[in-house]
Amino acid sequence: MKSSELEYDLPQELIAQHPAERRDESRLLVYDRRSGDVRHRRFFDLPKELGGELVVVNDTRVVPARLRLRRETGGKAEVLLVERIEGDVWEGLARPSRRLRAGQRLGAVELLEPLGEGRWRLRLHGEPDGEMPLPPYITEPLAEPERYQTVYSRDPGSAAAPTAGLHFTPELLSALDVERVTLHVGLDTFRPVTEGELDRHDLHGERYEVHAEAWARIVAAERVLAVGTTTVRVLESLARGAPLAGRTELFVTPGFDFRRVNALLTNFHLPRSTLLALVMAFAGIEETRRLYRLAVEERYRFYSFGDAMLIR
Repeated sequence: MKSSELEYDLPQELIAQHPAERRDESRLLVYDRRSGDVRHRRFFDLPKELGGELVVVNDTRVVPARLRLRRETGGKAEVLLVERIEGDVWEGLARPSRRLRAGQRLGAVELLEPLGEGRWRLRLHGEPDGEMPLPPYITEPLAEPERYQTVYSRDPGSAAAPTAGLHFTPELLSALDVERVTLHVGLDTFRPVTEGELDRHDLHGERYEVHAEAWARIVAAERVLAVGTTTVRVLESLARGAPLAGRTELFVTPGFDFRRVNALLTNFHLPRSTLLALVMAFAGIEETRRLYRLAVEERYRFYSFGDAMLIR
């Protein structure tokens, strides 16, 4: 697949800069793969659109990972924690990387080893205590940091939110049959595909964990709704024999054979993103293009704080 097939036109004003006033009042585009029908609903209508599916969510929690620091010279520095490696050792992005060196101390951060492309192995003294790492296309401040967390988040470790889950309220969850998995979202969420051919894109691995009891329920379910592309990667990795905990580098592209996911709930994704490629794999390339054109025409809100789409 050519990466240029992941392009589409989006008016700048449709990039959501803040969440809906109430989580479940965001809009929901419903697409039925069998009939081709499309319906325009609100997210609180989700239970009416389902038919007994087991709803699987990713319960990772975003780390307050953006640390604004000072160098010994007094100059500004910034560290974005990407992933805890072990104990107090992390991988992170640091800038201005050209002026940093191994052994340097930036407040609570001790730089250990450069890994290339601005990435560092580092030691964090204490727990992360920075700002919420909002995506670069959100330029307005976030009044309530908890709005970039799902209401069911519990396991800290992500550099970005699993945004399809941001629409749920506790009341809505109580009306559904829900199971949990964990995948800690990395920065690949924001990294565009730059290779001309999609299969030449290098997808970084992400850590996941699924309890045995949860996986048993998921295997036994007649139909499974995956909430978000991160949940898809976990479920389809395990469906291919992966262990219950580890790292997944599964790259879902058109032509993929889905073995456990029957329905997908997802937000509207960036052009040239691996997330859009996954949606195209599930719904079809041309159908996804049609749905995105329709979403633009209907003035849906896009990206992390935007509206959602249910593909059945």
